[in-house]
Amino acid sequence: MKLRALVYSSKGKLHTLASDIVSKYASDVANSYDKIPPAYSCNKERLVIIAATVSKTVDTALERFCKELTSERANNVAFIIDGPAEGADAIKKITAEAGANVIDEVLFVKGGLPFLKGVKPEEKAAAYAWVDRITPLMK
Repeated sequence: MKLRALVYSSKGKLHTLASDIVSKYASDVANSYDKIPPAYSCNKERLVIIAATVSKTVDTALERFCKELTSERANNVAFIIDGPAEGADAIKKITAEAGANVIDEVLFVKGGLPFLKGVKPEEKAAAYAWVDRITPLMK
């Protein structure tokens, strides 16, 4: 599947989860994993997964990026969030207003400390199960 995983966080666990999802699901792994703002802009992506650390309000750089996710750039956008539900709802609303189809189910994770990159097998399995659940919801 044409998939991009983009990370807006300094926490190693989110980077590892995004990379693992790309390795398992992306048809072209070469440019499918990046940070926000990405080196290459999104263009006709089937699914963009954004892994982000958020607070109750959305950081300006993340907000600017999500406002550019039109339906021409990303058909579907899903979120892996380290933070409160209020922050997830705010970023979902911003992205939906831009025109992309936002997958309602958010995967919430505890990012931990920035230097910890390890992901437990059950966390990885939960992330894979989440991707399997959201895939049929894509437009």
